[in-house]
Amino acid sequence: MKKESLAFLEELLSVPSPSGFEQPAQKVIRKYLAGAADEVKTDVHGNVIAALNTGARTRVMLAGHVDEIGLMVTQITDKGYIYFSSIGGVDPSLVPGQRVHVHTVKGDILGVVGKKPIHHMDEEDRKRVPKMRDLWIDIGARDKKEAEKHVAVGDCVTMAHGFERLLNGLVAARGFDDRIGAFVVAETLRALAGKKLPVAVYAVSTVQEEIGLRGARTSAYGIDPHAGIAVDVGFATDFPDADQRTYGEIYVGKGPIIARGANINPVLGKLIETTARKNKIPVQIAGEPRATGTDANAIQINRAGAAAALVSVPNRYMHTPVEVLSLDDTENAVKLLAETMRAMKPGMDFTP
Repeated sequence: MKKESLAFLEELLSVPSPSGFEQPAQKVIRKYLAGAADEVKTDVHGNVIAALNTGARTRVMLAGHVDEIGLMVTQITDKGYIYFSSIGGVDPSLVPGQRVHVHTVKGDILGVVGKKPIHHMDEEDRKRVPKMRDLWIDIGARDKKEAEKHVAVGDCVTMAHGFERLLNGLVAARGFDDRIGAFVVAETLRALAGKKLPVAVYAVSTVQEEIGLRGARTSAYGIDPHAGIAVDVGFATDFPDADQRTYGEIYVGKGPIIARGANINPVLGKLIETTARKNKIPVQIAGEPRATGTDANAIQINRAGAAAALVSVPNRYMHTPVEVLSLDDTENAVKLLAETMRAMKPGMDFTP
């Protein structure tokens, strides 16, 4: 990966972006795309939309959601402890014992997630996963008055995990779901900048996907694309005890995933697969027999309907603080999207 691209990825992963609190990540996106796109704007919902060749007959939307799962402060007790709720699909079993950052108007505050020690639990307590309401954040405050000088109800919280390199070009981080999709979409736009294009390309860093595909719904309505490709993470099944009979054989490092199924327009899906073969881009196929839980779902049923597709980067340990993926898969996803945009025809008909 180019040094500039890797620096952008690390910066994007270094900032918080829970659903509804995506502004720090969107600021990074806007800065990176400034000068590359014909126009860059932010809508009232917070989606960042960068466009190329807007006068073309056919509009194509590329969408990667920039929001991540997280926590939110809901109560500060008299003794200065902080109770919280989840933003998106947080696994309660992974929360105890974590270092966290509470993101406040004055800056980030370090805290730790506390729970009753194992020595104080009876046998039944030891067997069960603690509920969120049984956990709290300790920032070291003496009492409520001191805690409220630093933290407020409604502040968002993220796990204190950053970008780390593993062996063989693999990397680990909190929130690859789906800042890697926002990264791929931004990199695709930069790869296409200055090139002659047959279609208008709208690269969108969407918000609030984790709580209902909300940003894709509003941005797609505004753009009104003829076709849209969502870029997300996909479930890798190359780890111990993975259920490949249910979720297929998907490996980190063997290429981005192309989805097939009801959420995918046959014409657009075939074009993506053909483009991969022609350009010798390694890809994997995943069967999606129903509507996906991705921005592709919102794009497909926008207004009178749009041709939708889904390209994913294989991801191990999704919705944990240590998601793992491949930089090679990421670069190949960028190449696949860029070549697909070039392969489109002006006024292309996506009718099956």
